[in-house]
Amino acid sequence: MLSCAAKIAVEEGLAGVTVQAVAQAAGVSKGGLFHHFANKQALVESMFDDMIARLDADLDACLAGDDGCYGCFTRAYVRIVFADVPADPASAWSVALPVSLIADPALKQRWDAWLARRLEAHADTDGAPLLEVARLAADGAWFDWLLARGERPAYFPRVRDQLLLLAGANPAPAKPS
Repeated sequence: MLSCAAKIAVEEGLAGVTVQAVAQAAGVSKGGLFHHFANKQALVESMFDDMIARLDADLDACLAGDDGCYGCFTRAYVRIVFADVPADPASAWSVALPVSLIADPALKQRWDAWLARRLEAHADTDGAPLLEVARLAADGAWFDWLLARGERPAYFPRVRDQLLLLAGANPAPAKPS
């Protein structure tokens, strides 16, 4: 049901995530949906929490391969934001999450709290203002990509590499054209 809700959020916006629409997409009755979620807000919050959990898992996997020094969280964040999207972009947290943030101020507050916790955990390595600039630039590229309706802008590899340099990484060499 959560993946159906996320897919609807991507395709129709958060306003399209209705109890009826999610129940129909999931092949369950509205009563079946209410068995798991008390109301639409509970469904939306659970969808958001699921996306955050997937983002956390991706970040933790990326951090596991890092040296844990200056900028490690920022490098992981940049790599995740600029990663290729799965074949079904509607199922990707990287698409549904920002759509949710734009549409629901309560979810934006939850995002802010999540990010504050992650940054607090990495305060020793990722507290520098330049790293904040890199993360904010990654967010801007993320939203620009969403506005492009799924087409990755041509500048993505260049910007990713520059942001990784800001975060103290030696990015992979550019592939020959």
